[in-house]
Amino acid sequence: MNAKWEQHKLGEVVSVFDGTHQTPNYKTKGIMFLSVENINTLLSNKYISENEYRQRFKIKPQYLDVFMTRIGTIGKTNVITTHKPIAYYVSLALLRPQNIQSFFLSFIIQTSKVQQDIWKSTLQIAFPQKINKDEIGKVTLALPLQKEQIDIEKLLLKLDKLITLQQRKLKQLNLLQRYIKEKTLPSQKELPKLRFLTTPYNTYKFSELFKKSTKKNDGQILQNHVISVASMRWGKLPKSSSEAYMKTYFIFNKGDIAYEGNRSKSYSFGRFVANDLGNGIVSHVFSVFNSKINFNLEFLKNYINSEQVMRDPLRMSTSRTTMMTNLVLKDIAKQTLMIPSKDEQDLLGSLYKITQSMIELNEKQQQELIYLKKYLLQKLFI
Repeated sequence: MNAKWEQHKLGEVVSVFDGTHQTPNYKTKGIMFLSVENINTLLSNKYISENEYRQRFKIKPQYLDVFMTRIGTIGKTNVITTHKPIAYYVSLALLRPQNIQSFFLSFIIQTSKVQQDIWKSTLQIAFPQKINKDEIGKVTLALPLQKEQIDIEKLLLKLDKLITLQQRKLKQLNLLQRYIKEKTLPSQKELPKLRFLTTPYNTYKFSELFKKSTKKNDGQILQNHVISVASMRWGKLPKSSSEAYMKTYFIFNKGDIAYEGNRSKSYSFGRFVANDLGNGIVSHVFSVFNSKINFNLEFLKNYINSEQVMRDPLRMSTSRTTMMTNLVLKDIAKQTLMIPSKDEQDLLGSLYKITQSMIELNEKQQQELIYLKKYLLQKLFI
């Protein structure tokens, strides 16, 4: 299969062109203007006038030309699949195929051998890093006959299509999960829009549901039982941690909740995280609480982590520092929460678990397709 592959310089099979070096006068409509950050989609909300386009671009992008990033991010590619006019910045190089299939070209540039050659030609002392236009043409690659190029690009295009479909499916599943939680969890003392049972929600003070834990590690829990609260995964102590330092950690058992004070777009006042991982320890910077009632754990971890449910209680019981929010214990204790019956918790917990399992399964399938593509990029090319 690979007997007829021949070595070429990239400049022998493509023409390389530069984008504009000047920042354009952006418009709200006109000719779409692309830069390095648009390489994945070749879509942008920036435009220039048709007059500016005619003046600045003697070589205009064409259908099946290939863009390659050359400043900042180096060596990412995408094929133009539209006949509409496109303008582009100097951070992108335009590769016009002469004796090579367009998608095959895009794929072979992604292989580790070509990427290494591109990296060797990159001006690494510059900031941002860049590869000069003339150096792009000196990059070496091995090419088969056109028929084999077509066969390879067909295979990889089908794989790309599967990855895209999987990404769309995963996006829809995440939207479904968000919708389910939005409709089945209470907010601002209002009952959920979607109910499974007619049993009432009961209102409790936080202190009636959870008790602040002060139980410290007695030194018997090993380092491999440290829990990373942010990701709810097993973590590790810092390498310099001593046995005495380990004893400052709190016991964090399955079913407990911990407060994490990092603010983000999703969590305005920090958040609670329920431990569904196992018995372990967490840093003393976290506030740990034991549950006083018998929660369904799958329900609890979604309920207590919900910004919709907890935003107002946390807003009323936290103080801000530069980087974090601190939980004020006497204030959180008197905040009220509406809790469904255990039967309804069980139903909701099952629903949340099913949707999360579907997301995790599709994430795994997506990763397997991505790994398969990476494998083929290394094995199909010399």
